[in-house]
Amino acid sequence: MEPVQAARAARGIRTTRTGVRRAATALLLGGVLVLATACGPDDTSAAGDKGSGGAAGAGGSGGGGASASAPASPKLSAAVVSVEPKDGSQDVQPSGGLKVSVAGGKLTQVAVADKDGNAVQGAISPDGASWTPSGTLAVGMLYKVSAQAVDGAGLQSALDSSFTTLTPAKTASANDNISTGSTYGVGMIVSVNFNKDVKNKDAVVQGITFEASDHTEVKGHWFSARRLDFRPEQYWKPGTKVVIHYKLKSVEISPGVYGSTDRDESFTVGRSQISTADAKSDQMTVTRDGKAVQTIPITTGNDDNPSWNGTMVISSKEKVTRMNSATVANVVGSEYDVPDVPHAMRLTDSGTYVHGNYWSNAFGSSNASHGCVSMQDTNTKGGDDSSVAGKFFSGSMIGDVVIIKNSRGKTVSGSNGLSGWTMPWSTW
Repeated sequence: MEPVQAARAARGIRTTRTGVRRAATALLLGGVLVLATACGPDDTSAAGDKGSGGAAGAGGSGGGGASASAPASPKLSAAVVSVEPKDGSQDVQPSGGLKVSVAGGKLTQVAVADKDGNAVQGAISPDGASWTPSGTLAVGMLYKVSAQAVDGAGLQSALDSSFTTLTPAKTASANDNISTGSTYGVGMIVSVNFNKDVKNKDAVVQGITFEASDHTEVKGHWFSARRLDFRPEQYWKPGTKVVIHYKLKSVEISPGVYGSTDRDESFTVGRSQISTADAKSDQMTVTRDGKAVQTIPITTGNDDNPSWNGTMVISSKEKVTRMNSATVANVVGSEYDVPDVPHAMRLTDSGTYVHGNYWSNAFGSSNASHGCVSMQDTNTKGGDDSSVAGKFFSGSMIGDVVIIKNSRGKTVSGSNGLSGWTMPWSTW
């Protein structure tokens, strides 16, 4: 080879080696760039900034090259949780509007609470596929739902949502004959009256519950679409304390109509007093706490206007009242209008009273009234509190039992006043 050619060849070799070194350097720098932009600890890029040490770091970054490959995708749970109603829904029905379910797995936990943090009770179905509330939700309330589930591989999924129940456009009031904190006789029947017809009667009954200190069972009976009466099987026991829980605001009593009240009322049962008026002997026996304490001469309804037979309850007391035949149906004989009947205690809606009487002398001897049970009193305004009628009036309370027997009349209807004790428990 000629000297010139040999020199050129030598330079070519050197140029090629230089190019290789430059290419290697570029590749190393490129490796550093790749590592610097990959997700990883901060000290990875710091190692690439160490000059010759960076080359060593890059050389040791065979592992760095592996981390630059695509990461493995996370495994997703096959359990898909869903909530009805959808997140953000408005005007949701308080009853039957909420359900949590899962496909491809089982629910493990469901928590539902209102905006104030009050938890909603409910239960997951035995197969773990669904959850429903155990009661009715409140109207006009924001609720939050948090549900979790797990699939067959043990992978979890979760869902959070919220919704608001409807605010009723129509409501119905429910008023009873209880004055909270009062004391009543052992025959007291709680009568609830609605100002609109009730269609969903079972739901309303479930929305009115009784809590008795002696755990007495109380049942309700519908006398009409607007009247619901409650009583125990037997007379209340003296001294029993009773709390009535009304939870009707979220109860749809009829289509589109909801109850208007959530409240508690309480009363106490006083001593036992049961008075039995015998229309045959014209005597009334007063039994208090199981002992006969008094026998009172009386007069009851005459043959044309006989008194009702059956168990009745004193529903109100009036020191003096007016009694007019025009307000009573089917009165036979002469009309009457007594403006100042003393010591009057109502027994039926149809007009039967136990009351004082100053215009008759038939007590203990004959039946001369238009259906009431009356006893001796005086013609002073409001009667004489020391008279037979006055003493019976002062010793009686609302809820006391009055039984009339041996009258020519029919048995009083359970709906006539607080006369539900005439009905057997099996049909109550």
